[in-house]
Amino acid sequence: MKFLAVLLIAVANMGAQNISSETIEFQLLQQPKEVIDAGARTYRVTVTSPYNLTAGDVIRNAEAEHKQAVADYANVVAASEREFQQKLKDYDQEVQKAKEKFELESAEFKKLSMLERLAMTDQGKNPKLVTPAKPVYYKPSPPVYREPNLNDYTIVDNNVLASQINIDGFTKGAATIDIIIDIESVKFQDNAGQTFANQPTKLIIKQNGVEKVNKLFFDEFAFISSSPSNNINQPLAEKNHLTKVIAFLNQYINDIYGYQALKKTVKLASVKNKGAYDDLAKADIYVTTNLKKLQTNPDVNAQAYANMQKGIDIWTQTLEKVDYKNTKSDFNSKIGEFVYFNLIRLNLALNRKADAEKYLNQLQENLIYIKLSYDEENELKRIEKELYNQN
Repeated sequence: MKFLAVLLIAVANMGAQNISSETIEFQLLQQPKEVIDAGARTYRVTVTSPYNLTAGDVIRNAEAEHKQAVADYANVVAASEREFQQKLKDYDQEVQKAKEKFELESAEFKKLSMLERLAMTDQGKNPKLVTPAKPVYYKPSPPVYREPNLNDYTIVDNNVLASQINIDGFTKGAATIDIIIDIESVKFQDNAGQTFANQPTKLIIKQNGVEKVNKLFFDEFAFISSSPSNNINQPLAEKNHLTKVIAFLNQYINDIYGYQALKKTVKLASVKNKGAYDDLAKADIYVTTNLKKLQTNPDVNAQAYANMQKGIDIWTQTLEKVDYKNTKSDFNSKIGEFVYFNLIRLNLALNRKADAEKYLNQLQENLIYIKLSYDEENELKRIEKELYNQN
């Protein structure tokens, strides 16, 4: 009976802390560097560029190039025939040189003794007449018209480019934020058999008429391809580069003014057992449920953060109950460990680095009583690096 009682107690202790983890996906509304009153979040975009190409322009250019190729075809054929005749003359000369070389080598070979000639023959070094292959004429094919692939071309104008610049959380209208962009055409440059390109782009931003930004981007040549510029599809390369420029400008402007929704994930641990851990189960529900409610609406977020705080409060209150030296306690070091990791991970995910560092310091003070797994030790190192390198 005593043995059975001890066994039951051991089983109860093993199941007392059923800790599991879950990765939560949520979106975080990132606050801008420059906060504009809600009623004044309007902007205007003006773009100047060399781009004013239509699908009709591309097709007309392709048809004109084909027409010119047809007109030039007779000259191309004549040039190919002249080139072939020159190759025939070169061939006759090369054959004559090969014969002369063979005759000289044969004369020298005959001067050798029979044993020397046999030895060279066995080694494949005896004289051989090697003549080049005779050139064959291939008449150039006549030009064939092919519809141009419009996807390869930059079919935009300044108005289209302006429409691609957007500030999250703002509407286009009266210019509280006035954005002026001047984009030059792409310039290709070869270097060591590779292609580089630049596209000087000037960005000016005025806020209520006051200039806030005046910068030049993409003026330095950057790597485009490991092939030289005459071997790449330049229209497509220019289109891709312009797309890159617009994407950069959008991100740059939104980092200053935009209310951006960022997709994020965070791993949180919880205790599933009922009884002593009911409050921790409630904390898990408060935090995970309201994390998933976060969106781009600040009013909804305010309520979600308030409800999330209820779970955070339970976690911090639980830390006061932890007895790190008593492994049999319901609130032992394992509970303290997972609560600290939750607080650190959550605050990092919410960009609250000061709070994350506060709980990291508290965890470090109690590490003498906590046995971390190999994965937890590595995670702790990553957290320390992220916090201390960026503070």
